[in-house]
Amino acid sequence: MAKTKREEKSAELANQILENYQPETVEDMQNALKDIFGPMFESMLKGEMNQHLGYEANDKEKKETENRRNGYGKKTIKTSSGEVDIKVPRDRDGSFNPELIPKRKKDVSAIENKVISMYARGMSQRDISSTIEDIYGFSVSHEMVSDITDQVLPELEEWQARPLSNCYAFVFVDCMYTTIRNQYETKKYAVYTILGYTMEGNKEILGLWLNETESKHKWMQIFDEIKARGVEDIFFISMDGVSGLEEGSRAIFPDVIVQRCMVHLIRNSVKYVPSKDYKAFTKALKKVYGAPSLKACLSAFESFQQQWAAYPGAIDVWTRNFHHVEQLYDYGSAIRKVMYTTNAVESIHSSFRKVTKKGAFPNENALLKVLFLRVKELETKWEGGHIQNWAMVMNQLLLQVELKDRVLKYLE
Repeated sequence: MAKTKREEKSAELANQILENYQPETVEDMQNALKDIFGPMFESMLKGEMNQHLGYEANDKEKKETENRRNGYGKKTIKTSSGEVDIKVPRDRDGSFNPELIPKRKKDVSAIENKVISMYARGMSQRDISSTIEDIYGFSVSHEMVSDITDQVLPELEEWQARPLSNCYAFVFVDCMYTTIRNQYETKKYAVYTILGYTMEGNKEILGLWLNETESKHKWMQIFDEIKARGVEDIFFISMDGVSGLEEGSRAIFPDVIVQRCMVHLIRNSVKYVPSKDYKAFTKALKKVYGAPSLKACLSAFESFQQQWAAYPGAIDVWTRNFHHVEQLYDYGSAIRKVMYTTNAVESIHSSFRKVTKKGAFPNENALLKVLFLRVKELETKWEGGHIQNWAMVMNQLLLQVELKDRVLKYLE
């Protein structure tokens, strides 16, 4: 497909930046952007002056006012890349007050913040460029959108390497898949996410990792990394059934209690059940893993096996994993409610999908940028909030003989 004039200009601008500045780091690119922002704002201000006077500088025949241009004044404005000196056009009678940068206003970083905000909400670079043009009347190339959003990369790198809490009461792990475009080829990439519940009952995303597939070995590398970043102990890990994941987590954190997600087991078992029976089947299952006691759970499971004997594949999924159901009843109801499912981290992935559904990303950094910006929004939403019924969860943890000393150690 042939490039539009706008795309050709964008490519030309990008090439000029690379040729003139030869940036090697994000800081180099930010310095280049400072040089670009100045002329860009000056051009916009000249456009406002044309509209204010009713004619362009070289078209005096259309002049319908006695007012006229009167040179330029100097102004230093603040952008997110630093301070930039610009020339602001003046008119003879002093009636020109630009809307883009009003008199006495010096901070214009809001425009850049709007670009980052739109990117965080999953808008494509093309859509952002069009939106900026609709709002402000000037075009922003796709390359410039990328350069502006690259400003979050140093913060992302710092966040990925930050020290973590020494203990997490609960950790939830899961993967989701999205697409990265490499030249003419697209590949599915696994996004690894770990959500932790701190001893204070706060949510914290420990990190984001990318890999072409989900595997035990990658998970072990991730567990090893979070241990190196300061995590000494984890009480419970809730996960799906990736082969070897349970053994891999125990290799790094020997005392961790591994819990299979009940929701994943339901999904695995309904594959063997006709759709007409889904509702009745899952209702019967809820009586098993949601029973008030182990005795009631065993009784419900016996009835479940008899009721659904016509679907041995579905029964087998639960028979092979029933020790994970029984394990839930080693703990109080408040703990069971937290650990029985990975829904907490799947909710984060649902939020991620809202901003990744736009299509394939050009590279890993582009994907990580938008996910990190989403994480920041989620963390802002979580500020000041605690896990529901957390006081009861902690009381029940202290009643567990095998956990009491560990809990007290990290509460001090």
